[in-house]
Amino acid sequence: MQTLEALQSTLSSWDTPKLPILAVSGAVGLGGLLGLYLLRRRKVHTVPLGDGWWGPGTKPLSEDKNIYSFSVKTSDEEIQDLHRRIDQTRFTDPLEDARFHYGFNSTYLKTVVSYWRNQFDWKEQVKVLNKYPHFKTKIEGLDVHFIHVRPSHLPDGQVARPLMLVHGWPGSFFEFYKILPLLTDAQDGLPFEVICPSIPGYGFSEAPHKQGFNSLACARIFLKLMERLGYSEFYLQGGDWGSLITTNMAQMKPECVKGLHVNMFNVTRGGLSMLLSLVIGAYLPFLVGFTREDVRRLFPYMERNVFEILRETGYLHIQGTKPDTAGCGVNDSPVGLAAYILEKFSTWTDFQNRDLEDGGLERKFTLDDLLTNVMLYWTTGSIVSSMRFYKENLKKDMQKRVDSRTGVFVPTGLAAFPNELMHCPLPWARYKYKNIRSYSYMPRGGHFAAFEEPELLANDFKQFVRRVENL
Repeated sequence: MQTLEALQSTLSSWDTPKLPILAVSGAVGLGGLLGLYLLRRRKVHTVPLGDGWWGPGTKPLSEDKNIYSFSVKTSDEEIQDLHRRIDQTRFTDPLEDARFHYGFNSTYLKTVVSYWRNQFDWKEQVKVLNKYPHFKTKIEGLDVHFIHVRPSHLPDGQVARPLMLVHGWPGSFFEFYKILPLLTDAQDGLPFEVICPSIPGYGFSEAPHKQGFNSLACARIFLKLMERLGYSEFYLQGGDWGSLITTNMAQMKPECVKGLHVNMFNVTRGGLSMLLSLVIGAYLPFLVGFTREDVRRLFPYMERNVFEILRETGYLHIQGTKPDTAGCGVNDSPVGLAAYILEKFSTWTDFQNRDLEDGGLERKFTLDDLLTNVMLYWTTGSIVSSMRFYKENLKKDMQKRVDSRTGVFVPTGLAAFPNELMHCPLPWARYKYKNIRSYSYMPRGGHFAAFEEPELLANDFKQFVRRVENL
């Protein structure tokens, strides 16, 4: 492998747009050296941090910066209201042999609802939620909720590395409850103390009161949260919206981010070279840096990446345009909310689940876990504000946003799960992520990686950290 010094003489005469050409055929190690060179030898453009105010009214002269303990609570009245609404549900019979192709099959929905009404114990699940310490703090006018989990015991000489995990839609901080013990375990010599915030407008984080709250605003708030907690350096991990938010954090303050690890990464600014790789890649993949696994996941391209996505993104068009209209119904009906949310945990785990009468929901999840996530939306009334996040991010062309035009230069790890909504090969990923230290073809799993395959995700993340720190 070429040394950094040799690369310097070669790269010094190159323009930045030529870097993707090398990246198409480069190895992970070479990409790391390129990233280091760019960080050291040329100015790295960052996304402006800025400031904001999302609380009601005008920004006050001062803001309470204290951190307060918080606990999840419920009441008999809350549960009785839920049961009353469930009992008044009007179901519609499914079409014959529809399975999950028309959405959540109402025959199986009755099974889920019966369990919810008669067996699901919300009070017990509240105890599960309170297993980890919860907190709230006011940032830019919003009460931001997060859990903060430290290793129970650290051997002498070991230090827990700070790590923020960020969820997406229609998930929550609860997605990470199974991976937390794996990340805070000190037995393998690589423990973390983990911060899991709720995106403002989701769960226990206050919803923005003003228009315009997008991933950039959320990234800035989460950076302020880490600063308030006293962290000057930390790792980031995310999927879905969490992937974009953590990427934005790395673009805003790269000096604070020791490493970025994401399990959803779509890169679309490859231009002509990306188009050529699509034309050539199916027949001569080695010429464009594709592996056999890339070919298997990408092609036939139109079916997998256009028609399949069109079948699955009706929700996105609704939430990206008129979220409040559809939100009225799912915010008022617990069964409607469950169908709307749980359909995604079926299909986004594996598209083939649409062929099953029960949507394959209980193949990867328990009903207790799924309904706990639903209850976080129901009890907080946050489904509409969570849906608005799409409107705020999609009201303008995302390709023209500053973060879309800015590279990511921090050490990056990419975990490509086979059943993720879209596949992004390593050569494409390099168009945006300039310092990739690990790229993993995960053996199984889909969109909700931490919820579905916590051990796989934890192991891949720790492998990435070891590469970053040369352990």
